[in-house]
Amino acid sequence: MSFFALGVNHQTASVELREKIAFNPEKLSTLLSSQSQHQDLNEMVVVSTCNRTEVYAMSENVDMVLDWLAQVNGLDVKQLENHVYRYEDTQAITHLMRVSSGLDSLMLGEPQILGQVKTALSLAKDSATVSPELNQIFEYAFYAAKRVRSETAVGSHAVSMGYAVAQLALQVFSKPEELTVMVVAAGEMNSLVAKHLAETGVGKVLICNRTRARAESLAQEIAHRVQVEIIEFDQLAENLHRADVISSCTGSLHQVIHFADVKAALKKRRYQQMLLVDLAVPRDIDAKVETLDGVYLYGVDDLQSVIEENLAQRRQAAVEAEVMVNQLATELITQQKVKGAGGAIQLYREHGEVLRQEELKFAMQRLEKGDSAEQVLQEFSHRLTQKLLHPTSVFMKEAAKAEDPECLELLQNSLDDVIAKRRKPKA
Repeated sequence: MSFFALGVNHQTASVELREKIAFNPEKLSTLLSSQSQHQDLNEMVVVSTCNRTEVYAMSENVDMVLDWLAQVNGLDVKQLENHVYRYEDTQAITHLMRVSSGLDSLMLGEPQILGQVKTALSLAKDSATVSPELNQIFEYAFYAAKRVRSETAVGSHAVSMGYAVAQLALQVFSKPEELTVMVVAAGEMNSLVAKHLAETGVGKVLICNRTRARAESLAQEIAHRVQVEIIEFDQLAENLHRADVISSCTGSLHQVIHFADVKAALKKRRYQQMLLVDLAVPRDIDAKVETLDGVYLYGVDDLQSVIEENLAQRRQAAVEAEVMVNQLATELITQQKVKGAGGAIQLYREHGEVLRQEELKFAMQRLEKGDSAEQVLQEFSHRLTQKLLHPTSVFMKEAAKAEDPECLELLQNSLDDVIAKRRKPKA
């Protein structure tokens, strides 16, 4: 039984194809639950995001995995073959570790993917398609991702606008739990800003949007993490003083946050500092507000230069992370091989115990007959040693006959090490 990773991502397939084989949790749960009764393919975890759909499975045949992926999505296998990547055993484990660590993401080092992989594993467990062996591989991948995060700089630099705004807020203000954040417009960009800031633990998010429905939709997405309040767009100016951090991205042709309004807000705040981020083009915020004491104003160009520099730093850190992932994958494979040999080792030990009991019984019988204890012990030790060493001797002879120099050399080196340790004088 091999471990396979098979799927498509943003590098190998178009958005149209990725949409065709994407799974929502409800559909996936139903499919996996029915698959748990399948004898040939009942150990699998499916990771499905906007940028990838991947099947991780214990199977006898990778083609079986590919057939399943095509069939459940109503596709012909030929539609997938040229877009699918396939990995087996060590390569599959390495790939899973790279994915979990954010090394294979569209945005290098992005942290969300680890949570998505954990969710995929949890769903598969609920559907009874995760064996102990498959679970061990995933848990080790999570361990690898944690190591990459804590020991390299892959995820320590902001490389998206939303994440950059959140990190900037943490630099300006020391206590995020005391912050009130206002997002002006609830489009894609500001939604990411709100989500990232909610994850940092800010106290409250004010959502100001022209249409209330969109504001309510964003509020529902983040309400489980942070207190949320919706503000009508025509009440923007009179609520500016409530916000420590303001992110604006309206797409308006005219400025929506004016110098006089920010100046008035500062006065109401008793001149406590404010961070204003203008993500709009054309700009939403009057550039003159930067002249006000206590106001920090950042625009798209300011953040973009930071992002480009940080992305270069992430790429450099990724080299170190790749080495770490490869080493950890090798360690896991070694552990699995040792564990796999456990059954054979146990049988060999049981065989040795049978031989010991046989020789001990024979020796005891001779002692009862009155034979010399010294002679009995000599023959007991000789006979037992010969029987115990016989399998190893046969194995070495067979390795020599088979002209397998690597196997023979490994045996010889192992024996040399054992003998050397035995001969080493005790301190």
